[in-house]
Amino acid sequence: MDRGTETGASRSRGAGENAPAEHAAAGRIPLAVVVVDREGLVSHWSRGARRLFGASKEEALGQPAVDLLPVSGALPDTDDEDTPYGAYDGLGPDLESSLDGRLSYPAAGRARLTVPGRDDDRVDVLWWAYPLVGPGHERLLVLAADTRVLRQEDDDVAVERIAPGFALHTNFPGAGELAGRLPEILPSMSVGESARIVAQILELGYPVLEFSQNDLVPVTPDWGVPRRAERKARRERAARAVRAGEPLPGGLEGDVEDIEYAAVRERLEFLNEVSGRIGTSLDLSRTIIEVSRAVVPRFTDVAGTYLREQVVAGEGFPEGVPDTTTMWHRVALEHTDEPGRWDDVVPVGEAMPFPAHTPFFQCMTSGRPVLVPRISEQMGHMIASQFEKRDIRPLITGRSMLVVPLKARNVVLGFMILLRHPERVEFNDMDRVTGAELAARAGLVLDNARMYTYQESVAETLQDSMLPHIPPRMSGCDIATRYLPGTLLGRVGGDWFDSVKLPGARTALVVGDVMGHGLNSAAMMGQLRTAVQTMAALDLPPAQLLRNLDDLAQRLGDTYLATCLYAVYDPIASELHLANAGHIPPVVVRAEDGRSELLDLPTGAPIGVGGVPFEAVRVRVEPGDRLVMCTDGLVEVRGEDIGVGLATLCESAAHPAASMDDACDTIIRALNTRGGRKDDVALLMARLNGIEPDDVAEWRLALDPAEVGRARAVVREQLYDWGLERLVESAEVLVSELVTNAVRHSHGRPVELRLVRGETLLCEVDDDDHTLPTLLSTDPTDLFGRGLRVVSTLAREWGTSRTVAGKTVWFELTLPRRR
Repeated sequence: MDRGTETGASRSRGAGENAPAEHAAAGRIPLAVVVVDREGLVSHWSRGARRLFGASKEEALGQPAVDLLPVSGALPDTDDEDTPYGAYDGLGPDLESSLDGRLSYPAAGRARLTVPGRDDDRVDVLWWAYPLVGPGHERLLVLAADTRVLRQEDDDVAVERIAPGFALHTNFPGAGELAGRLPEILPSMSVGESARIVAQILELGYPVLEFSQNDLVPVTPDWGVPRRAERKARRERAARAVRAGEPLPGGLEGDVEDIEYAAVRERLEFLNEVSGRIGTSLDLSRTIIEVSRAVVPRFTDVAGTYLREQVVAGEGFPEGVPDTTTMWHRVALEHTDEPGRWDDVVPVGEAMPFPAHTPFFQCMTSGRPVLVPRISEQMGHMIASQFEKRDIRPLITGRSMLVVPLKARNVVLGFMILLRHPERVEFNDMDRVTGAELAARAGLVLDNARMYTYQESVAETLQDSMLPHIPPRMSGCDIATRYLPGTLLGRVGGDWFDSVKLPGARTALVVGDVMGHGLNSAAMMGQLRTAVQTMAALDLPPAQLLRNLDDLAQRLGDTYLATCLYAVYDPIASELHLANAGHIPPVVVRAEDGRSELLDLPTGAPIGVGGVPFEAVRVRVEPGDRLVMCTDGLVEVRGEDIGVGLATLCESAAHPAASMDDACDTIIRALNTRGGRKDDVALLMARLNGIEPDDVAEWRLALDPAEVGRARAVVREQLYDWGLERLVESAEVLVSELVTNAVRHSHGRPVELRLVRGETLLCEVDDDDHTLPTLLSTDPTDLFGRGLRVVSTLAREWGTSRTVAGKTVWFELTLPRRR
């Protein structure tokens, strides 16, 4: 930017060391580059600045910028249109304010300066000032030019008006070249500092010149007048000739010196283009396709991508150096051949190892590109020997091949096999370098996608482990659930649902929501869910359970709050017993008329507030009614009243559905399609089927060993009445064991025996002893302790739970299939 440049009129090199160029082309002018630090001192002073302002670099560095850039002068009054300019698109022209740090936005303008040591006492200067932010010491970048370089007798350039300004976008030709050339213009700065300055220039506005009311010309280090396109074309023709090994066309000998520069520039443009096309998402499959398609056909005619098994699976980082046993999955294949030519021979999805004598093994173990200028018949036969019953030689023999490793953090994730048609120029050493850079960028993008996939998998596994796998059928009710993460980048949250089997064929239904997101909320949710399960097993009343849960949350700390809705369904009494801790109310859909309603419950304070009482209510339900419980993420949308969501919930819950799963999906579709949802969603729906009185039998047994025989007799008789003769033998043995233990350990209260016929045959024995029996390891000679082992062997499932009066021991038997 601060060097003499070629002009459109004379095509000669520009200014000398002490004078500006007399015929510089528009948009290709020598610029002075000055950088000012946060103290207002000059930290960079280019050669162009020395020519324009007279001070040497040694004299300028460390001096106040306002002393070196005398900006207080103004242009004389004139009658033509070339008047003082107040920056393009309304940006302020006050360079002095920029130097003093009073302007925080880019500014441009013109000033008439008095420059000491110059023969001409007044200099008409165009300037652009960019305020800089960031970790560096630089505060301001100033670009300046002498207007005399634009005063030429070139009919191709209109100069009736000269004014500096900013393009409000960066798609002018040459915008990207500024980024590549700034390190040359600012050689005293590190790559990171110059890159930061470039990014801010392109963001704040590209420097332009206005030559009329309509014509804007970008000011760039390399972009000139349209006549330069002809020379660019000449260079490209020369470059193609050199690459192909052909003699130079007439008149191009003078352009040979520019061929290497043009080739490097072409490769950089290609790499920048590829970088912009890959990594547009964190989806691993999509990234693989992007990487493969980015190089065909511009760089190669065939691109096959192979990845290690752990990368494809989105698992942890692959360990160890690849060897001949490492399986490589062919994940993508792009080519310009006729469709289907490669599909049968090298199908995508195939996994295979590679022998040590192949160039692929050399690439994967060394981590460096391997170049094969032409695949000979011998090498083609060697490569084809890996493919059983498939002849790959016609596809590869005679082609040029480049194998590049896909690496991240010095570990080879995979490699790409690049092939060019025989009639195309072979890969060379420059292609090897380009391929290595391409693979490095692709490897980083693939690893980012792999890491995201891995972390997403970990989050899903964690969330899945914290959410229960609820059986679809419980005693007297059917259950369906849904869980939706709030965002794709945060699949772990604090919402949960649960169901717990209780004595008396009852079921506890729970929905809760820890406020917040992420691992901390999920960890808190896991603790609260475990606590609810434990206290539910103790058969605590709903209000008491929430009271205890609130006390636990206080002991865990006051960092988190949670809401919780706890309901106990008694299918025999056809009743719901509910308590609420700051949660949204449940919906009941009545089977009789399909009407839905929000249950009016005492709201209560969230768990963790502390010192707040909870109330419980009982609600009568009928067989076939449905209970819908969810977290607020389903019904609450930012900027919308929650009542709208609750109304939609009631409406969608009442919609007829063929199954419980369909009913859940209907609710999700109705509510989840609204925009603005950011929270997690937990949904639990229970169809309350009830248990008919004829399916329940109960007896009270005295504390007499003789009652054991009576218990066997009544159970036998009841099972015959129910048509369950095939269960009589096992049921008698199990009932005998449980009643014997209850009679032996009770303290005075009669033993209660209950049979419930539902999805299984449930038997419960209640007594007033609070000590829970345990399964013991016994010897054949032991007189006691074998009863529960018999129960454990014969029963489908068994368990114990404490009650207010004592304990319940129960077992289940699978009902025989109905013929």
